[in-house]
Amino acid sequence: MMRVCRWCLFLSFFVFLFSFGTDISARDFNRPEKALREIYPNSQVEVKNIILTPEQQSAIEKLSGVKLNTRLVSWYIVKKAGSIIAYAYTDIHTVRTHPEVVLYTITPEGKIDVIEVLAFNEPLEYMPEERWLKLFAGKQLNKDPIRLKRDIPNMTGATLTARAITDNTRKVLAMWQVLFGGQR
Repeated sequence: MMRVCRWCLFLSFFVFLFSFGTDISARDFNRPEKALREIYPNSQVEVKNIILTPEQQSAIEKLSGVKLNTRLVSWYIVKKAGSIIAYAYTDIHTVRTHPEVVLYTITPEGKIDVIEVLAFNEPLEYMPEERWLKLFAGKQLNKDPIRLKRDIPNMTGATLTARAITDNTRKVLAMWQVLFGGQR
């Protein structure tokens, strides 16, 4: 009788643990607000939730060549002394079979400033290195092609990761251009 109760207790514990839908093996590295405060010290971060119009969605898809999977987007506006110093977007996309969460920061001029991986659920050998991510710094949608194997080198053994980040960089820059590009 005692063994059955221990087994039930053990089983109940795992049912409880996995009932929250979390992946214990998920590798969460940082939260967007925390990452932005580390990238831009002494700044204020404001979240702006936007529902894209069908016209905005179409324009973003046309500019980037990437299909949007949602019309609800959340942007971070980073300010220092009342002035905007950066815009940021957290993109969640699937690499091979698991999601990765990438924070893109964009200058007020529309150039990539920093790309940081916040969570990566594929095997770590497929995770992009910081030096590869730095290749995107200064890239701008209308001035740079931002194409894998053209102006962005591929990552040996991690082509799907490289393609996902490259394509989504274009998508995020197109979104910035449609939403904030005319406000400069």
